[in-house]
Amino acid sequence: MTTISTLDLAQRWLAEDKDPKTRAQIEGLMASGNEEQLELLLRTPIEFGTAGLRARMEAGFSRLNQLTVISASQGLSAYAERTVPHALERGVVIGHDHRHNSHVFARLTARAFLDRGFRVHFFPQIGPTPQVPFAVKQLKAACGVMITASHNPKNDNGYKVYWENGAQIKPPLDEGIAACIEEHREPRSWDVKGIEHDERVEDVTVPMMDAYFAEAQKLVQDVELNQSTLLQYVYTPMHGVGAPFAARMLSSFGLPPFVAVPEQEQPDPDFPTVSFPNPEEKGALDMAKSLADAQSIGLVIANDPDADRFAAAEKQRDGSWLMFTGDQLGAIFAAYVLEMARSARVPDAKLAMVNSTVSSRMLETMARVEGFYYADTLTGFKWMANELEALQNQGYFIGLGYEEAIGYMIHDHVLDKDGVTALAVFVQLAARLHAKGQNVGDYLESLYAKYGYYTSANSYFLCPDPVKMDQIFSRIRYGTAEPGIERSEYRRTHTGDVLRYPLTIGGFPVSYIRDLTVGFEMRDVDKQAASLDIAEGECLPQFPVSSSHMITFETRNGGRLTMRTSGTEPKLKYYLEVRNSCNDRTKAAQDLNTMSQAVAAELVHAKEGRL
Repeated sequence: MTTISTLDLAQRWLAEDKDPKTRAQIEGLMASGNEEQLELLLRTPIEFGTAGLRARMEAGFSRLNQLTVISASQGLSAYAERTVPHALERGVVIGHDHRHNSHVFARLTARAFLDRGFRVHFFPQIGPTPQVPFAVKQLKAACGVMITASHNPKNDNGYKVYWENGAQIKPPLDEGIAACIEEHREPRSWDVKGIEHDERVEDVTVPMMDAYFAEAQKLVQDVELNQSTLLQYVYTPMHGVGAPFAARMLSSFGLPPFVAVPEQEQPDPDFPTVSFPNPEEKGALDMAKSLADAQSIGLVIANDPDADRFAAAEKQRDGSWLMFTGDQLGAIFAAYVLEMARSARVPDAKLAMVNSTVSSRMLETMARVEGFYYADTLTGFKWMANELEALQNQGYFIGLGYEEAIGYMIHDHVLDKDGVTALAVFVQLAARLHAKGQNVGDYLESLYAKYGYYTSANSYFLCPDPVKMDQIFSRIRYGTAEPGIERSEYRRTHTGDVLRYPLTIGGFPVSYIRDLTVGFEMRDVDKQAASLDIAEGECLPQFPVSSSHMITFETRNGGRLTMRTSGTEPKLKYYLEVRNSCNDRTKAAQDLNTMSQAVAAELVHAKEGRL
């Protein structure tokens, strides 16, 4: 097979691209003879996955730009027409955020669907991500597209896809769509003039947002208390789209308006006051906390730029600020959702909550104590939302889905994380606690007292060499004995390999192993022989096997460790949590520190590998 030259790739790009800006970038690189950069931009096409597309905005088949958006839309529309019943009549929902190029990307997407014969349910103005999955479900559309890169850096953008049920796509849909994109790669139309005036395009902003806020009002618990609260709070949308939507949601709950961070209130695609527009990042809420301090306000809340995530910080009685982690907020929401469900007379056994497998096990403990249904899923709301929808179809009431990366789904009207609804529910809880002379930190403490204390350390090792990354995981699952570390000898007769996992981490006995790369799962590891023959069909994981690396260990001291490769960055990520059932925080912190050191020294060999 002949490999096309870099120059030919560049010429093909110029033959297809009609955007003067990206054409000029390729022409400039050709004129300067910069083949290395041309290769980087042109050789490997941007990959369509379950998250859709997300990349830096610049020229090239590997980046997000007008040409790659057109190709993706042509392929997606063809696949939807082929696989979704009555797709053309049901139509597509399209929305966009405020990032650079989002406006034109949304209209190019609409153009491709119109050319295919689709109706287009359009949000022509900037808006939050949750509006699209809500509208897909409400309108029974064939699919939806949201142009956003969430809280990525300012030069990135994304193309997020929802399927006919209103949830993000999951395998094998992504593979089918990717194949269709390749079939329909060459762009047909760049004309977006007058898109909004096409008779098949309907501006759905008013009816859909009215319906969205009306649905969320089902979560209002005590409107009189909400209206009378003296609670004050500072809000930042992080230069994103959230402010008007958060304001309307809070008003619909009867809650008082927020005090906005003026420098961050208006949408600004350059995110001028933050290094990264992510509320999780260290320092991201500094301006909000400074404003709160200046006005003697004890609560700060935030959305990320596309308003699908939610974050909060609270001033404690000693004057320090408690920045709630994603898992702490998850536990707080779970307890409050349980209260709301009981007040609505939903049987505990019919209430369903899920979180991702890298999120805290505190939710699992709560389910065991309280009697509601719990499940964990693979990472990402594509898995959680579809799991919750399946449970709803079995007669369960959707309570909560959450991930540790501050994403929360608190109602079935949006089958995705929804930071706007989460914000109002959180403030409603804070208002109730405020009326009792308590704060949200007190509420969290009551949960620790009841369910045990959970502490976590999530981090990563930079590893840009894929060969080294493979070697690290190979050593974990196939390694040889090391001083003080016993290993398993699990002989899989059907594959011929021998799995040699460490049986201790930091000196703590391993009680559970799940390896989603090779397809292995075992419970009560420390209660079984270290040397076993594993027959075909035995020790298979519940979750699907993946080509990427992902291994989970649990230890008898209440530890849980998941290690995985990142799909978008050269990182080995790990998620470590320790539970102490007696709420002994000193012991939990000591165990966490011991296990953190063991991850680096015993498993990753970070020092030797210079990671």
